[in-house]
Amino acid sequence: MTRSMTGFGRGEAPLGDGVVTAEVRTVNSRHLDVRARLPREINGLESLIREAASKYFGRGQVDVAVRVTGAASGESDVEIDERVAAIYIDAGRRLQASIGSEQGVSVDTLMTLPGVAKQRDMEWDTKAASASVLQAVAEACQAAVKMRDVEGTALERELRKRMEDLQRPLGEIEARAEEVKLALRERLQKRIGTLAPELDLDPRRLDQEIVLYVDRMDITEETVRLKSHLEQVQAALQLEGPVGRKLEFLLQEIGREINTIGSKGSDISISRAVVELKTEVEKIREQVLNIE
Repeated sequence: MTRSMTGFGRGEAPLGDGVVTAEVRTVNSRHLDVRARLPREINGLESLIREAASKYFGRGQVDVAVRVTGAASGESDVEIDERVAAIYIDAGRRLQASIGSEQGVSVDTLMTLPGVAKQRDMEWDTKAASASVLQAVAEACQAAVKMRDVEGTALERELRKRMEDLQRPLGEIEARAEEVKLALRERLQKRIGTLAPELDLDPRRLDQEIVLYVDRMDITEETVRLKSHLEQVQAALQLEGPVGRKLEFLLQEIGREINTIGSKGSDISISRAVVELKTEVEKIREQVLNIE
């Protein structure tokens, strides 16, 4: 099955009194690149998450975002440093006595002073957190894979249609190839026949050179290779697993054969067909960039 590299998935799993939510977004990339964005409290699970997500994707940039909500999200406890608070209170009393004020330092004010109140993160149950996070990530990855499969099916249908569209201009090139070859030979013979009286050349040697030149300009080999590459593209679309790189290579070879045909084919009909082939191949190339 042809699979796209674009997808999205969401998964959830319970963690104590809270919920772990994972979201996976994938886009096209030449290689597999898994990136994880996690709460600070579970940064230690990044390598496990990347390894888990890598099992679901063969290619593409995969962004995994994990969020933990509820009581299990590591809600912070407040720790009071009474020693620092006492220092502030003592300093406040001295200042109060110095300026003759009766207003003391309130508790609300003390809590905002540097060093008095500290947030202390709750201890996480690492084993439970790991299991819940991986469960949510797996669910999100599975959903993303389903979306990639659906889009991949649509891409494959589009590619097969465009591959069929290539057959018409290729058929026109094949139909004209032999006629162009004969016409080229006739033009060369006429041209040389015009110049022959002025040149002291062996007629048989001239005929051999004409044949060699016409053979060099023949596009039969290119059209045969082009048809073979097109057949290989059709076959690749039926393979299991990632086929994007193979398709990119085949399209590169297809483009090379079309360019060669264009440079050799000294005929207006062939030139028009070559332009049409290039246009269609470029459209196919854009689609293939999204295939895993």
